[in-house]
Amino acid sequence: MAERSPWAEDRARAIVDDHRAMPGALLPLLHALQEEFGCIDEPAVPLLADALNLSRAEVHGVVTFYQDFRRTRPGRHVVKVCRAEACQAVGAESLLDHVKRTLAVSEGETTPDGAFTLEAVYCLGNCALGPAVMIDDTLHGRVGPARFDALAKTHRAEDPA
Repeated sequence: MAERSPWAEDRARAIVDDHRAMPGALLPLLHALQEEFGCIDEPAVPLLADALNLSRAEVHGVVTFYQDFRRTRPGRHVVKVCRAEACQAVGAESLLDHVKRTLAVSEGETTPDGAFTLEAVYCLGNCALGPAVMIDDTLHGRVGPARFDALAKTHRAEDPA
């Protein structure tokens, strides 16, 4: 996963300036800010509201409506476990339980060492190869407990010491 910058208003304003003229700019701006900073920091809400002539409530409503937007920074690796019906049919719930036990976190939490954030999602678009797991931007199919453990071990080993 790409290293995320800490919140910087000048950088956020530059991102806003790059996107504000787009039709329906709010969603692309939110994605761009989250890509840069890892989450939608609280100071981004009034900045976006002012730049797009929206109320803070409107911006806040969009941020909180879509599950993809985070209000806190994630771990170095984001683990998404699919809970859609096709994956459930082939063991996604037991895999999710295993991942929770292995990482010692619940959905939406980050491990104490900051290595992993766990998210349960509904459909990764890999229905034929469930249970599906996405770690960072890489999709994995037919993931069972042993395969998840190997993937987690590989990602931990890649982290800087």
